[in-house]
Formats: sequence, C-alpha cells, structure tokens
Amino acid sequence: MNSPTLSPPPSSSLALRFSLSFALVGLIWLTGLAGHFTPWLEWPALFVYVAGSLGLVLFLGRTGTGRQEIWLAGGNAGRSLYWGTLAGAVLFIMDITNTILYYKSGGAPMVEMERLLVHRSLLYLFPILILAEEFLWRGVMFSSLIEKGVNPHLTVLLTTILYALNHFAVAPVGMRERALMAMMAVPIGVLGGYLVLKTRNVWGSVIVHMITMVSMVLDIFVIPQLLFNP
Repeated sequence: MNSPTLSPPPSSSLALRFSLSFALVGLIWLTGLAGHFTPWLEWPALFVYVAGSLGLVLFLGRTGTGRQEIWLAGGNAGRSLYWGTLAGAVLFIMDITNTILYYKSGGAPMVEMERLLVHRSLLYLFPILILAEEFLWRGVMFSSLIEKGVNPHLTVLLTTILYALNHFAVAPVGMRERALMAMMAVPIGVLGGYLVLKTRNVWGSVIVHMITMVSMVLDIFVIPQLLFNP
C-alpha cells in the first residue's frame, strides 16, 4: 500500500509571517533608540518602518494566496469598507470633540508636528504611512497571531499596545507630542482590530485610519485657528 503524499505543512508560511513581523518591529525600535542619540534622531527608524512594512507586504503578498493570508484580499471586503466608514466617522467626531476640549482646557498646540507636516511637506506622505502601518499591525502581525490561535481579544490588545508604543520609536518630535499621538492611536487600534477580526479584511481599518488622519489635520491646522483667532 502506497503511503499518501504529504503536502508542506501550512504552518511554514505562518511561521514566516509571524517571525518577520515581530523582527521588523524589533528592528524599528532598535533603530529608533540608537537614532535618538544621534543627529539623525528617529528619521532612520521612520524610514525602516515605512519601507520595511511595505516591503514585507510586497514580499508576502506577491501571490493571491499570500494576499489572502495577510488579509489584503478575501474576507468580507464590502462589510469591511462599510463598517470602516462608520467607525471612522465616529472616531472623527470623538477626536474633534476631544481636541476642542483639550485646547479649551489650556492644552498646547502640536507645534513640532505642524512644522514637520508643513515645512518638510510630510503631509502628502501620510497616506503611504497609513498603508504601511495598517498592513503591518492589522494585516501581517494581526493575521499571524489569530492563525496561531492567540485569543482574539488579546490579539486586539497586543497589536494596539505595540502600535501605540511604536509612536515613541519613530516620531521625531518631543515626548509630549509622541504621547498625544500614541493616545490617538489607541482607538484606531481597537476599532481597526475588531473590524479586521470580524471581516478578515484590512481595508476597512485603512478607511478608519484615513478618516482619522483628516481629523488630525483639522486638530493641528484648523481648530487652533478657530479657537484662538476667531
């Protein structure tokens, strides 16, 4: 009797996705820590973050199966985009409201972020940054944790915490503004995490993040002008 032909274990791709995602995060954080004590600050870490995340997705998603494994394709895309738009609208309202209360209570504007976005023209690169972030945290890492059998709620919590802490490693601004960005990242991570958990598709979380980017631009450029220069 012939022995059945054994196919490659499905865990091989999973192990690669899992290890590469966490290895990239480790590299980003080490680069950010080292750069903090140099004239380059966190700029090299930010470059590793964006280029590494996009490169990782291009490598892992070079086939249709690969894109499905990291949730760039497949799942329930229509439901993902629909709920992503609604969740983004909720976060938009919450963020604008919180920002108005923050400024009215004496909070200082994010001057360093405004300088980076305007004088270095980084505002136009934000969509690329958002794609890199979502593909890494809610795509490659999130999907690999779920496939490994990690508790779904723990997966949302872990990826959200790592995503929020990552702002301290890659943002070339003062600690106060890094902390503010990390706080903004928490609801994005939670809502985006549960969205991709339910739909197995990352694009709804991308929509959430894009909408909150618009609210962040209003936070920095528009709301202070309305409140302080009526």
